Amino acid sequence: MKLITGNSNGALANSVAAYLHLPLVDCWVKRFHDNEIFVEIRENVRGEDVYLLQSTSYPINDNLMELLIITDALKRSFAGRITAVLPYFGYARQNSKSASRTPISAKLVANLIARSGVDRVLTLDLHAAQIQGFFDIPSDDLLSAPIFVRDIKEHHDMETTIIVSPDVGGVARARAIAQRLGRGLAIVDRRGSQALTVEGMDVIGDVAGCDCILIADIVDSANTLAAATDALLKEGAARVCAYATHGVLSSGASERIMKSGLQELVVTDSVERTVAADLPSKIRRISVASLIGEAIGRAANEQSVSSLLT
Repeated sequence: MKLITGNSNGALANSVAAYLHLPLVDCWVKRFHDNEIFVEIRENVRGEDVYLLQSTSYPINDNLMELLIITDALKRSFAGRITAVLPYFGYARQNSKSASRTPISAKLVANLIARSGVDRVLTLDLHAAQIQGFFDIPSDDLLSAPIFVRDIKEHHDMETTIIVSPDVGGVARARAIAQRLGRGLAIVDRRGSQALTVEGMDVIGDVAGCDCILIADIVDSANTLAAATDALLKEGAARVCAYATHGVLSSGASERIMKSGLQELVVTDSVERTVAADLPSKIRRISVASLIGEAIGRAANEQSVSSLLT
């Protein structure tokens, strides 16, 4: 088994390699002056079971092209089997036609990955369940829920905790964690004329006096989290925290979180920080390296991965 990575998330790749007690494959990713990507794999991978770890996060198009080009280099180096490990799958929010004459970009990206020569895909908390079916090759979608459940039990009083979905689309994800914890579920119904706007919030469920925990898969601008927090506090919530798998945290998101009534946001390291600075005091990171490393190890040994989802 070989583990290789591009430039998208070197810290996570090193942590996964340490978990598996494997060195990363020596791979040289170079850019010409016009930003064209060139890849050279500097060791023998002929016949090997290769796991390519690459989040297609910011800069999303560069990291996606790195993934495709490294895959092509592996195929031309006669790698035996190539598994793309995508801790964060970019374009996942474009998983259906949102209006007339709009693309389904998630399906397009899935096609590109499969056509490049990838044999299997391993993802983490896809934005929508149907994306797994977009791949015409075998795929596994890992869940961060077990990691979140352990962390919530360590840091929160279960007697007063209630799990909250920040929008209707995330109800299934929030309900799964609520059931694991044996706690109640509330929903914040977001109103907005477009996908990126928040015009109003309605809370469904009784949250008065509760320790509310918002569960999300992606935090990008943090507009929805901030608005949901305000809505919960107006309904009498004692405290509001949030857990999100993919901390994209685009420009202004950290400042928006710091100014909000949110007590804490917990994110994983599926996405490498886009700003070279320490995270604000309200944002805490936990690692998914052991989860991804264990999944890779089991897949390489042809063992069940589904047991990691419980």
